[in-house]
Amino acid sequence: MNTEKIKEMYLKYELQKEDVFRHQHYIILTRSAISKIQAKENIEFDFDIIRSEPNFASVKGYATKGNKTIRTTGSALKGSSFKDGNTNSHYVLEMAEKRCFARATLQLLGLYEIGVKGEDESEDYKKTNN
Repeated sequence: MNTEKIKEMYLKYELQKEDVFRHQHYIILTRSAISKIQAKENIEFDFDIIRSEPNFASVKGYATKGNKTIRTTGSALKGSSFKDGNTNSHYVLEMAEKRCFARATLQLLGLYEIGVKGEDESEDYKKTNN
């Protein structure tokens, strides 16, 4: 994890303490932090629904900044538990879109390379009050 680049990101995007938290292996950005970054960088985002069912959704998204475009996917599966699903939300299409948005933004800006992930990308990344 590149601490200096993470500090630069924090300052560049005027992130606040509540926008960022540490996970066991990563720095996690909240949904609001990713939205702040997207707005500051003037990233355009669009997505297509690949599949939408009551308990599963998959989307393909496109993030563009200038002449650079990233294409990625997001999905969400509502199971009876986390053993057979990857979200506890009944809003699977919205969760798939949020995951895709986070991934596309982070990929476009090269933030994955410095150990940054989006909170919506995995239920394992949710902030705990421990």
